[in-house]
Amino acid sequence: MKVRGVGLGRYVIMPHHVHLFVRGNLNFSLKQWVRMLKRDLSSTIPVVSPHWQSGFFDDVIRHSESYSEKWEYVRQNPVRAGLVLNADDWPWQGEIVRLEAQRV
Repeated sequence: MKVRGVGLGRYVIMPHHVHLFVRGNLNFSLKQWVRMLKRDLSSTIPVVSPHWQSGFFDDVIRHSESYSEKWEYVRQNPVRAGLVLNADDWPWQGEIVRLEAQRV
């Protein structure tokens, strides 16, 4: 999937859902991007029939402190779920593009 002006930053893949930090340009439609992501993943993942829940939850992050707080909360999901003792031990997390908000 190639969409100009969109950056996929940090992510955590959980057994039943995924957390993605995404930044887009002024014309960016998160709803359309998520729809394309689901479609592309469905054609790539080797499973019989991927099931996607309808819709998604989004939260706008407006400054770097909020970004760090949100990331720490998301990063701790595998710990809260009892999947690992330490968030750093969860192998399905990372950062593709650095999206840290800049202070204006």
